[in-house]
Amino acid sequence: MISGAAVTLPVAELRVGHYIYLDLKWFEHPFSFNHFKIRSEKQLDELRALGLKNIRVNPELSEPAVLMPQAAPQPVVAAAAAAPENTSLSPILQAKKAMMARMREQRAKAERVENAFVNTVSIIRNIEKSIYSQPKETLTQATRLVQNIADSILSVPELAIQVMGDKMGGEDLYFHSLNVTMLALMMARDLRLPLEVAGVLGLGALLHDVGRKEVPAKILLKTEPLTQAERGLFELHCQFGVDIGRRMQLAPAVLAIIGQHHECADGSGYPDKLKGEAVNPLARLVVIANFYDNLCNPLNLADALTPHEALSLMFAKLRSKFDAKFLQVLIRCLGVYPPGTIVQLSNGSIGMVATVNTAKPMKPVVMLYDDEVPKEEAILLDMESELDVNISKAIRPSQVSREVYNYLSPRKRVSYYFDASVKHHPEGKL
Repeated sequence: MISGAAVTLPVAELRVGHYIYLDLKWFEHPFSFNHFKIRSEKQLDELRALGLKNIRVNPELSEPAVLMPQAAPQPVVAAAAAAPENTSLSPILQAKKAMMARMREQRAKAERVENAFVNTVSIIRNIEKSIYSQPKETLTQATRLVQNIADSILSVPELAIQVMGDKMGGEDLYFHSLNVTMLALMMARDLRLPLEVAGVLGLGALLHDVGRKEVPAKILLKTEPLTQAERGLFELHCQFGVDIGRRMQLAPAVLAIIGQHHECADGSGYPDKLKGEAVNPLARLVVIANFYDNLCNPLNLADALTPHEALSLMFAKLRSKFDAKFLQVLIRCLGVYPPGTIVQLSNGSIGMVATVNTAKPMKPVVMLYDDEVPKEEAILLDMESELDVNISKAIRPSQVSREVYNYLSPRKRVSYYFDASVKHHPEGKL
């Protein structure tokens, strides 16, 4: 965090390179933060336009080339800046109002996306429950759902992936199916797969665990290590799924995904210990999506990895298990700091990655912790527009204070969805 004793300077003596503190509320000035290094003459003009007399400056964080006057350190109370005068209608504060309006739009979009996510989970639940009783109708419903999702993901000009809240309980199986489908189709977009191929991939991803219906619940829900016999029965869910898929008259490529979604590139997977290109290409995508989501959302939540940790583990230590090209695609789409990751910014601020644009994954939208801003109006910082601040590191939820944790509300289960409200159909295929 910010350290060092501050001195007060008249606003007229500020220079580019000074690191300043604004003793104003966040909505009373046009800047993204209350403390920052002055980078341009434009910022100096904006500071002068606030009508303040003095501003606190940190000599330690200022540029060495900036000459600091020999002013004695001042206590925070004594250094408080004068209240701005007649600035309510100034262009400077209008810029902050515009920023706040954009954040309100982002919050409205987030609520719309979460509602769409909940509705989709409900559809998946109905699909899963009617597989045995109405196989043909279920296949039609599942195919329609996947085609709609695939068409939306492949056709929007920019795909923004957003972390979901914990709105529903007891829906773990359906969350997992949707997560794997979302991640697989996100990679399909990056790979520019044709819509018909993405549809096959999405259907296989949605139904990849259908064989778990034949595995006893006491095995599926067991949090202790499985015995060898229990492990053998659990691994049969791949073949059980293929059998169910055949009764549903699924296409061979979809059956391959269901049967091979636990195979690994190094031959360490199951049920057939296939290696490399012996695994169906679409199944290789689902293997990665499935593995990643299982790391983030294990049965025992105490074992859950953060999204950042999961990607780091897969790339640094488990890379041989996956198709190298496809693993790079997942990392490229989610970024080094996937949605749901708590991060520290280069200026010491703490936040949570809320949305990642797959075209610019290193420039996510981050929800910032600020005890002066109500949680329901939390600052949403678009890192693409912040030239002077970047993400410095990921932080485990257990490393932040309870106050920060409750404010950011990191998800116990990490789920993703996207905004399909604006459709765009580019010419030709992706």
